[in-house]
Amino acid sequence: QVQLVESGGVLVQPGGSLRLSCAASGLTFRMYDMRWYRQAPGKERELVAAISSTGTVTSYADSVKGRFTISRDNAKNTVYLQMISLKPEDTAEYYCYAGYSSTSYWGQGTQVTVSS
Repeated sequence: QVQLVESGGVLVQPGGSLRLSCAASGLTFRMYDMRWYRQAPGKERELVAAISSTGTVTSYADSVKGRFTISRDNAKNTVYLQMISLKPEDTAEYYCYAGYSSTSYWGQGTQVTVSS
């Protein structure tokens, strides 16, 4: 059974930092491209960051470039999202996604709230 379990979401003040983790099990993690999405209340889910299976290629939404960094540890079957200079508009549920060919999986999400 494939599981993607996100963690690290909390309430943080504007300007603060946070690192999200997504631990994968039940799949050959090193074969999967990984992504982080987020969805704010009343808005569509949006792609935040992506990383290739080997970790050599990354991409980011314009809204988070320079502030967020995606990384992965294939030995630990985990993908990370380091977030700095957080803004209230970063408040959302953050989801982990794994994709390989026509196969994909989603995590259940972790809530990030940026507020003073």
